[in-house]
Amino acid sequence: MEELDRKTVAEFKQSEKMPIIIVLENIRSAYNVGSVFRTADAFLIEAIFIVGYTAQPPHKEIKKTALGAEETVRWQYFKTTKEAIEALRNESYTIFAAEQAEGSLQLNDINVDADKKITVVFGNEVTGVEQSTINAVDGCLEIPQLGMKHSLNIATAAGVVLWELVRGRIVSGS
Repeated sequence: MEELDRKTVAEFKQSEKMPIIIVLENIRSAYNVGSVFRTADAFLIEAIFIVGYTAQPPHKEIKKTALGAEETVRWQYFKTTKEAIEALRNESYTIFAAEQAEGSLQLNDINVDADKKITVVFGNEVTGVEQSTINAVDGCLEIPQLGMKHSLNIATAAGVVLWELVRGRIVSGS
């Protein structure tokens, strides 16, 4: 662990986090939820907001894929995405949905100030982010996709989006 420069649970909890919050809206697979926890830990993400019927820790399938990240990453449950968005607005977050939509911003085209507080909503594996949520957020981020398929598993999409947001902060020296 030392050779890999990995943090202990206590060090992780005390570390300064990226001002990014993930919202998981009605995710069917607890394995996907666990994978997002693991990615959030890897990138020092501030928190995960769990919404609707998305599985919450403690959960056997989350534990299997999170590999302990469900113990390090702060999370909070909200019955509805509307409630989560209200809480985020009260904390001055800019809120995006990860979704292919009219007027969406290409992920590779966005520039984010290092200190800007951002939220990204990831939606259901089949139906995506709910339209009412898309109507309530500041915009949509779209991952450029070049092949025949134009959708990614939510855990994969979260990894791509979060890396791009974190990478920009690392490059800018934050």
